[in-house]
Amino acid sequence: MKLLEERMLKDGNVLGKDILKVDSFLTHQVDFKLMKEIGKVLAEKYADRGITKVVTIEASGIAPAIYVAEELDVPMIFAKKHKNITMTEDILTAQVYSFTKQVSSTVSISAKFLTSKDRVLIIDDFLANGQAAKGLVDIISQAGAEVVGIGIVIEKSFQAGRQLLEDEGIEVTSLARIKNFNDGKLNFMEADA
Repeated sequence: MKLLEERMLKDGNVLGKDILKVDSFLTHQVDFKLMKEIGKVLAEKYADRGITKVVTIEASGIAPAIYVAEELDVPMIFAKKHKNITMTEDILTAQVYSFTKQVSSTVSISAKFLTSKDRVLIIDDFLANGQAAKGLVDIISQAGAEVVGIGIVIEKSFQAGRQLLEDEGIEVTSLARIKNFNDGKLNFMEADA
């Protein structure tokens, strides 16, 4: 997605060898116009798949996921990273390792929001090592629902996340695919959509 790549080049900051900071438009402050375009592109890609729910993980996946859900006219569910006192029964959980935060956490979704009849599209802001998406796939499987695909805003293609998910037979669509960081600059691969 050319618009996204241009924004990454303009406002993204490469930190070290493998971290891209995009807090001015995606992971802290949200550019709703850009998110709306992202939502349209990802929804169009999966429009004919009978999606009944969009699932993401808090927090940075929520913005793109809500716009995809709006375009598909289906509910959006986000996995919570911290269980609160109101989540007391029938909780679906998975362990997820965060590449950026370097910590593992238990993420959860109330089972009442996912059924075996659901066809789910997972949306997330980044794909690096694939652990967040894999955790969501696990939760969705626990509900007996079907993962139809995974839509990613930014993929670090030099990490193993895509391969991990594709090895499980899951279609991955990324709007911007980073080939590598070369001297603090982004090099892109051809995106999926």
